[in-house]
Amino acid sequence: MSKRVLLSTTSFQDTPGSHQDLLNAQDWELVRERGPLSEERMLELAGEFDAFLCGDDIISPEVIDKCLPRLQCISKYGIGLDKIDVDYATEKELPVLFTPGVNHTTVAEHAFGFMLSLSKKIHSNACDVKDGKWVGGWKKPVGNEVMGKTLGIIGMGRIGKEVAIRARAFGMEVIAFNRTFDAEFAAQHGIQQGASAQAVLEAADIISLHCMLTPDTKDLINAAQIERLKDGVLIVNCARGEVINSVDVAAALESGKIGGFAADVLDAEPPQADHPLISAPNTIITAHIASRTHESVQRQANRCLNNLINFFEGTDDVLCANGVL
Repeated sequence: MSKRVLLSTTSFQDTPGSHQDLLNAQDWELVRERGPLSEERMLELAGEFDAFLCGDDIISPEVIDKCLPRLQCISKYGIGLDKIDVDYATEKELPVLFTPGVNHTTVAEHAFGFMLSLSKKIHSNACDVKDGKWVGGWKKPVGNEVMGKTLGIIGMGRIGKEVAIRARAFGMEVIAFNRTFDAEFAAQHGIQQGASAQAVLEAADIISLHCMLTPDTKDLINAAQIERLKDGVLIVNCARGEVINSVDVAAALESGKIGGFAADVLDAEPPQADHPLISAPNTIITAHIASRTHESVQRQANRCLNNLINFFEGTDDVLCANGVL
């Protein structure tokens, strides 16, 4: 019997490449949706599926229950699993597959682009020029070099490491915190280990967030923490939107305590028009596109697709996040 698969990740669907040929070669009944899907929409769709090829859709215990016993596995297009109740999936012996090691380069480039744009006021100045403000006598903005500045990295996994390499190439000092710290990598690249996340945050001129969303990292950047940061600090978030408190960060941008903020993720995606960070000063928000490059999409899509194909065929080449195979 043909497998029935829900495909909801938009970058997979929208980007041409070898993954499309591989997908078309499968004898599957494919149901296409444009995610990220809410729990309500997932519950409407849930039922007769053998697998999900998903992005950041909400897969709650209720969604899982409605899909069992037919649902055989969840193949995540990406690394972050915070939208999936992995513990409940494990309890139900439902494999959760994922794609580590496919998008670290492109996300690191995006984060570093944010840093340069904030520091040198590239984005804001370009917008002013488009708005006709470049006239005789205009008081142009003055930016800063990143060379010599201290970059604080929270989360030194694959992406954090790639950011650190680029920062050192730009002449920056790097201090980082990770729950399991790679001392060999740090020594090789001249990176200082922070004693704690807070120590890194307080030492940094620029902060780059690359940690997973956990109870410990939720609202990591909040009003109390912001008070302890350097005046005028720049913050880049390519982790998860909930790692920062949007209301507190927006207030600090208004006051000038935070000199600039850039994020590819928000705590609500897509955001409402009145989201506090959309209209905050000195802010750049992109629509969760850091990993959305032609190169990265093909790597990520082929990996999640091969995970699912190999799972169905019973072969060993499957990257499983919860050890249920």
